[in-house]
Amino acid sequence: MTTTTPQLAHPSQRAHSTSLSFGGVLRSEWIKLRSLRSTTWSYLIVIAISLGMALIMSLSMGDMNGGAGASGVPAAEQDSLIVQSSVFGVFFGQLVAGVLGVLVISGEYSTGMIRSTLTAVPKRLPALAAKAVVLFVATFVVGLLANLGAYIVSSIVFAGIDVSASLTDPAVYLPILGGALYLALVAVFALGVGTMLRSSAGGIAAVLGLILLVPTVLQMIPAEWAHDLIPYLLPSAGLGIFTSTTAEPTADAFGAWLNLLIVLAWVGASIAGAAVLLKRRDA
Repeated sequence: MTTTTPQLAHPSQRAHSTSLSFGGVLRSEWIKLRSLRSTTWSYLIVIAISLGMALIMSLSMGDMNGGAGASGVPAAEQDSLIVQSSVFGVFFGQLVAGVLGVLVISGEYSTGMIRSTLTAVPKRLPALAAKAVVLFVATFVVGLLANLGAYIVSSIVFAGIDVSASLTDPAVYLPILGGALYLALVAVFALGVGTMLRSSAGGIAAVLGLILLVPTVLQMIPAEWAHDLIPYLLPSAGLGIFTSTTAEPTADAFGAWLNLLIVLAWVGASIAGAAVLLKRRDA
């Protein structure tokens, strides 16, 4: 009588067959992001806000010029008029991007899906990185489409008074790109906040408070240090990324690149805090 010994797979083969690559994590996060109703509605709202604000701003600025046409508007200011109306929606779109960034992660904590996510990706940090990458790319693309649509709307309205701006002009396409970039960075920053707080209400309150409340409070404080802090806030520096080229620079204004570095510092601090707490805390 002979006994048969089952052949066991080599440990390295078992590990290879069950390992999940970062590309697989990215695909998984993309599926989760696009399947959420909040994602669809948030991006549609961003586009609607951009188009609506562009229409309102361009009509208003056209009336302010009294229909004088290109002869009444210096050539150097025509680009600025169209760009200002094209990126005006970003002022409001940042709020939607912030809410979406929080919901992307807080929704998993509220439903318990985070346990499945961290079970599939036990190292945890690749899951956070994949969420950040997918959210950044998706928000940037939607923001760019929204700003381009706003540029088209503005161009059509301003064409009625013979005011135009070429999209190939750096003074035009750089602010449009900068506005989309800022929306994407706000979403990633909010993702970090949502990961740290693990609460939809708390995360949204923190992000909107930083964007809306903190600058207002500092402006109301009659102290020089309070006003000196304002340019270093996330919304102040973020808006400077795409508005510094559409307005006359002031003595204390930062350039677009320095504003971008300040925003990246905020985003980096948020993601770093999220990474530390995600590794230390239980799901």
